Amino acid sequence: MAGEFKRFIDVQVPIRSCTLRCQYCYVTHHRLFDSALPKFRYDVATWKAAFAPERWGGVLMVNFCAAGETLLSPVMVDYIHATLQQGHYVMVVTNGTVDRAFERIVNEFSSDELDRLFFKFSYHYLQLLQRGLLDRFFANIKKVRQAGASITLELTPHDELIPYIGELRQRAVDELGAAPHVTVARDEHYMDNLPILTSLSREEYQRTWGQFDSELFDFKLSIFNQRRTEFCNAGNWTFALDMMSGKLRQCYCSLYEQNILDDPKRPIRFLPIGHYCREPHCFNGHAWLGFGTIENFAAPTYEQMRNRHCVDGTEWLTPTMKRAMQTKLYNTNTPLNGKQKRAADALMAMLVPISRLKRFVKKHLLHR
Repeated sequence: MAGEFKRFIDVQVPIRSCTLRCQYCYVTHHRLFDSALPKFRYDVATWKAAFAPERWGGVLMVNFCAAGETLLSPVMVDYIHATLQQGHYVMVVTNGTVDRAFERIVNEFSSDELDRLFFKFSYHYLQLLQRGLLDRFFANIKKVRQAGASITLELTPHDELIPYIGELRQRAVDELGAAPHVTVARDEHYMDNLPILTSLSREEYQRTWGQFDSELFDFKLSIFNQRRTEFCNAGNWTFALDMMSGKLRQCYCSLYEQNILDDPKRPIRFLPIGHYCREPHCFNGHAWLGFGTIENFAAPTYEQMRNRHCVDGTEWLTPTMKRAMQTKLYNTNTPLNGKQKRAADALMAMLVPISRLKRFVKKHLLHR
């Protein structure tokens, strides 16, 4: 059906440098913001060939996100363009400060490509305010929106922002017609359980940030610290791709990986992780669960967690992107039957000791 897609890929862009220095970001914690921009291992032509729709069984939703600022390397616009040229939907996570990237996008992309393009603008209010970048930030959002792309505004809640809630919310309404959505920040100092990044109690945290009426916040908080035990189709319907190495993983906690860029014509092996998720909780579950990687899981659509209805009657998503973001992958794919799920679990069980050995070698031998 038009407006739907078959698989979702979260592309990890190897850029750690950034234009901002947000207190809650680990790029700042580890002083990675001045890292040199990478030289990409695979060229744009190889990337484009690897994303031929027939290789994946149909149209994809592809998300580009870096640890630093995704659009800081000029070549990123070319990779995004190549992905759109293959007919896919594309999402880009950005802090909205790289003017030259947005100029190229609105001038070089076709109207059809812009219609399938979505920007998640991270609303780093204090950094933008302190650096005098708020006007530029909102100008870039309006530029891509007026050109025909979809947008959302996402706030990372942090205790230092609490005194500014009223003004940052009003600025968003004045500029974009609606309040920002709110995510749930995790404290990556504690990778074993990934607690919420706050000194507030959970009740205080929910009361403070729940006032934004964001389905993104409500859903992410509802699944935070809840380990998933259902059969998960990550590795079959959803993936994490390291853009530099070319390695496609089932998810962040993958038991199986394959290089999809060395030979763009090599068939992809689709192996669900099943009951063998090793994450403390599905911390990006707004995407994985929102898009339906667990069959019939009770989650809002991704559209509900990204769109806003504005005071002037418009919406942040174009009709095309709105339909795409309403996709549930258990509807656009044929779910495995019981026998197939047992076989997938049996294979994952065999891969567990291999994965543990790899982690041991990496931790205790390779870094000596």
